[in-house]
Amino acid sequence: MSRTSTPQDASPDEAPEAPKVDSPLVHGLKQRHLSMIALGGVIGAGLFVGSGAGIAAAGPSIVLAYAISGALVMLVMRMLGEMSAANPASGSFSVHAERAIGPWAGFTAGWGFWFLLCVAVGLEGIGAAKIMVGWFPDSPEWAWVALFMLVFCGANLTAVKNFGEFEFWFAALKVGAIALFLGIGVLAILGILPGSDVSAPGTDNLTGVGGFMPNGTDGLIIGLLASVFAYGGLETVTIAAAESENPVQSVAKAVRTAMWRIALFYVGSMLVVVTLLPWDNKEVVAKGPYVATLDHLGIPGAGQIMNVIVLIALLSAMNANIYGASRMSYSLIARGQGPKVLGRVHSGVPRLAVLASSVFGFVCVLLSYWRPDDVFPWLLNMIGAMILVVWIFIAASQLILRRRTEREEPQKLVVKMWAYPFLTWVALAAMAYIFYLMTEQPDTRKQLLATGTLTLVLAVIGFVRQKTAERRAAVAAE
Repeated sequence: MSRTSTPQDASPDEAPEAPKVDSPLVHGLKQRHLSMIALGGVIGAGLFVGSGAGIAAAGPSIVLAYAISGALVMLVMRMLGEMSAANPASGSFSVHAERAIGPWAGFTAGWGFWFLLCVAVGLEGIGAAKIMVGWFPDSPEWAWVALFMLVFCGANLTAVKNFGEFEFWFAALKVGAIALFLGIGVLAILGILPGSDVSAPGTDNLTGVGGFMPNGTDGLIIGLLASVFAYGGLETVTIAAAESENPVQSVAKAVRTAMWRIALFYVGSMLVVVTLLPWDNKEVVAKGPYVATLDHLGIPGAGQIMNVIVLIALLSAMNANIYGASRMSYSLIARGQGPKVLGRVHSGVPRLAVLASSVFGFVCVLLSYWRPDDVFPWLLNMIGAMILVVWIFIAASQLILRRRTEREEPQKLVVKMWAYPFLTWVALAAMAYIFYLMTEQPDTRKQLLATGTLTLVLAVIGFVRQKTAERRAAVAAE
C-alpha cells in the first residue's frame, strides 16, 4: 500500500518520522507511464508557442536563459526525487513540507499547487478550444472546452491506469515531435537536409543582428523569467509515483532519466531555432518558433502539423493537471487539511476530488468569458509565481528531511541530492534572486503581488488550523 504521513506535534527538526496510514489508492501505473509523465509533463504549449516571446526579448541568449533555468529545475527535481523515493506519497512535496516544517507548510504548498493546476486546466482548455474553432469556425468555443473537460474528467474518474495510458501516448507524441524537430534542425544546420534549399547558417544568426545578447542583460532577464515558468509540470511525476507498482524505484528512475532529456529538448530546440532563424524574425512570435523554423526550411504543412502537436500538448496538460489536482487535494484531505467529503475513494479513485478539481477548472473558463477584465486576470496573476513558492518549500523541506533521514533511516536515501547542502542553498538563493528580478518588471511585479497575497492567505489559514488542532490535542490529553 502507498503511505501518507500524518502530522506530529513535535518540532520539525527533532520529531520522529510521522506514523503512516494506509491509502486506498490503487497501484495502477507502470514504469513506462511514469517515464512518459516525467518527460511529457513539461513539454507543453508554453514551449511550442510561448517561447517565441522569450526569443524576441533575449535573442540568441535565450539558450543561456533556458540552460540556467533548466539547471535550477534539475536541482529542484533532484531534491524532490530524494524525498519522494524515501517516502512516496500522493501529496508529494506537500507531505514532505508537513513532515519537515509543519502542517501549515503542507497546507500552503498543497492548496497553492491545487489552485495553480485548476486554473491551468482552464487555460489549457481555452487554448485547445481556440485551435478547434480555427478548424471548425462555426462551432462555439465553450462547447469544445466542455467536451474536453468531460473527456478528461471521465478518464480520471475511472481507473488510474486510464490516466496513465492517455498520458503515455500524449507524451510519446510530444516527445516524438520534439525529437523529429531536433533531427531536422541539426541536418539543416549542417546544410544536409534533403529537399531543402537552405544553406548551413553557421554562427551568423547567433552572433549577428546585435550579437548573442542583443538586448543586454534586461533581455536575458525577461527570457530567464519566461523560461523558469515554462518548466513547471515535472512535479506531477512524484505525485503519480505513489500509485505505481513500485513507488521507490519508479520515482528514482523517472527523475534520473527525465532531467537530462528535458534539458536536451528545451535547450537543444532553442539552440536550433536561434541558429536557423534571426532572433528578430517577426514570425517567431506570430507563428511560434517551431512553425516559423519549419516554414523557413520549406517543410510543407508546418503550421497545421504544429497546431496538431500544440493541441496534443494542451490536452495532455489538461489530463495531467486534473490528475495532479485531484491527488493533491485527496492527500490534503486524508491528512485533515480539507473537507472530508471530498476524500472518499471509489474503486481506488478519489472521484469527488476529481470532480471538484474539474468543476473549479471549468469555473475558471467561465470567468474568462464573464469577467475577462478583472477577475480572470487576477486569477492568472495569482498562479504566476506559485511554482516558485512550491520550489522553495521543496528546497526548505529537503534541507531538514535529509538530516533526519541520514540520522534515522539512511537506507531510504536511494536518490541523493548532489553536493548537499551546498547546492540546495544555491537553489534557494537562485529562487530568491528570481523573485527579486520579478519586482523589476511591471507585469511580473503584478504576478508577484497576487501570488504573494494568495500564499499569505493560505499560510495564515494553515497556521490557524495547526494551532487549533494543537490546542484540541492538548485539551484531549488532559
